Amino acid sequence: MKKYVGIWLDHRQAYVVYISRNQPAVGEDDEMIEGIESDVERRVRLSGGARTRRTPYGPQDIAVDGKQQARINHQLGQYFKKIRDRISDADQILIFGPGEAKFEFVKAIEKSDQMAKKIVKIEPAEKMTVKQVQARVRKFFKPQL
Repeated sequence: MKKYVGIWLDHRQAYVVYISRNQPAVGEDDEMIEGIESDVERRVRLSGGARTRRTPYGPQDIAVDGKQQARINHQLGQYFKKIRDRISDADQILIFGPGEAKFEFVKAIEKSDQMAKKIVKIEPAEKMTVKQVQARVRKFFKPQL
C-alpha cells in the first residue's frame, strides 16, 4: 500500500493530507486530513525603543530576549517533531506553505536521511482553506494514483 502525504504549514498550524492507495487494480483511495496546532507563543513587541535627539520618532528597535528566542525555537522543534512523527510512514511527501516554516521543517526532517529522501517537492503557497489544501495535494499526486 502506497501512502502519499501533503503538508501545508506555517508557524501557527499545519494541515496534513494523507492519501493511501489500497488496491492498484481497482483504484480505491483513502483520504484523510488532520490539523495540527503549533502552540508556539507569539513574539512580544516591547514598547519603547532607541530614539535620538535628531530623530524623535525614528526607528524603534525590538528588544530581543535570548531566553524568549530559545523558548520559541524549542517550541518550534516540538511542533516539527509532532508533524514528523505523524508522517513517518509516508512514501512520498509534498511540503508547501507561506514563509520560512516549510524550509525550517525540511531542515528538521533532514536530520533523518530516510525521511529526507521521501520529500518530492517544496512549493510556496499562500494562506489556504482546508478544501484548497486537499485539492492541491490530490492534484499533485493524481498522476501517481
